[in-house]
This record gives sequence, structure tokens and C-alpha cells, in this order.
Amino acid sequence: MPSSAALRQQIESDFEHRYPSVLTPAARTIREVAATGIAEIDELLDGGLPIGAISEITGPASSGRTSIALAFLAQRTQDGNVCAWIDANDALDPESAAANGISLNHLLWVRCRNAPIEKPSLGIRNRTPAKKQPWTRLDQAIRATDQLLQAGGFAAIVLDMADEAIEYGRRVPLATWFRYRQAADRTRCSLIVLGKTPYAQSSAAVVLECLPERVDAASENVIRGIRYNARRGRIRFSPLTNIARKPPSSTWTTQAAWNPEKRA
Repeated sequence: MPSSAALRQQIESDFEHRYPSVLTPAARTIREVAATGIAEIDELLDGGLPIGAISEITGPASSGRTSIALAFLAQRTQDGNVCAWIDANDALDPESAAANGISLNHLLWVRCRNAPIEKPSLGIRNRTPAKKQPWTRLDQAIRATDQLLQAGGFAAIVLDMADEAIEYGRRVPLATWFRYRQAADRTRCSLIVLGKTPYAQSSAAVVLECLPERVDAASENVIRGIRYNARRGRIRFSPLTNIARKPPSSTWTTQAAWNPEKRA
């Protein structure tokens, strides 16, 4: 039985005239990047998140993924750019967004909610059609993201799927992510996907994996800051600037006083 290397060589020789790159990995794309505003993350990503591409920021709850997205939108909106936050679970706190430096006048907040299911009328039989099932929150978020990307005019869009179950996120078709990638490239929009795990697969230019590392507590009820760890899970682009490659992980800290007894 021929080895896998021999089979690969045979396939490449059969297809080299019609499909020269049938088994050749695509070259890394050179892209412009935009800073996140977090020095350690920008250093890890060689300058920031790519423009006109999909970036996935993954990790468990309280891992720093939302903080990175908020910091990035703060940089973009402060420059006068219009951005959008597609909130699949209606979890964004506008006050926290403003406290992180986001200009709310330049932010479109799309809140997805479960619509109540209308029961069919008990009228005459076969004359009252049953009501259709309403869209789920994730379905609303996917459709809204598609519409905003196709419309253009947004410097950055965050698709917040952080609270969605992993099995639901994996049901998003690969064709949808491919369409997002094409639209982001055409409109020069940075699409940031927040989730527990990567979903976009090969359509994502970069995957950033986040984990909580340490909590700096001033007392039993007051938190001074949280230390996070971020690792570059995948990167499929090269920045325009020629920066030496950095180690694949980095740590960063948010400094903020947080009193859980005073949370709304």
C-alpha cells in the first residue's frame, strides 16, 4: 500500500496543471492592523487586530475577552469611527462601555431578545393559521451581523456570542462565516467574534485565547484588578509593519476597583 507521502505526490502531479495550489497552504495575507489599546495584546498581535478580517476572542467567563473588545471599540470610536455591538444575549452594560472609553454616540447597540410565542387563535378550524416560531436570539444576531456587514460603513462590529452554548455556536454554517469574511474584506470592517471556543474556523484571520490568571483583592469585598493570560491560537495574516515575531502568549492586568456589594 503506498504511503501518504506517495499518494500526496501523485495527487499533486495529477492536478498541478489544472489546480497548481490544490494542496498548498494559502500564503499569509498582509493586512493593516488597528491597536486594541492594551499594550500587551498589541505586542502579542504585532500591532493589533486586523482590519477587514474576522478576529475571534475566546475563553471562559471572566477571562478578559469582553474587556479586549471594549478596549478595541474605544480606540475606534474615539477616532470618530462608527462601530456596532451585536448582543446575542442582551448582556452589554452601556455604563461599563462608556467607562472603558467607548463613545456611545458612535456605537450601534443591537439587542437580541426572545420574542414571546403567540398562540394560535381558537377560532373556526382550518381558518386561522398557526403563528410561526419567532427567531431565536442567536438567529437574530447572525442575521443582524450579516445585514450590517453587507451595508458597510462600520469600522468594527462585535458579534457577542460569549454566553451562547458551544453546541449552538457550532451550528452556524461555515458558508455564513465565509460570507462574513468576504464582506468584512470588502468593507474594511474588523469583525470580532466573542465566544467560549472558536467557531469561524478557516475564515478567521486570528484567534486569541484568553484565561483568567489572578484576582488582586484589596479586601474580602473589594477587587482592585484582575490579571489575565492571552495566547495567540491562530494567526493567518502578516501586519504591514515589519515587527519581530513575539512569544505566543502574554499577560495583562485590568486595574479597577470593584465592590460586588454595590453591583446593580
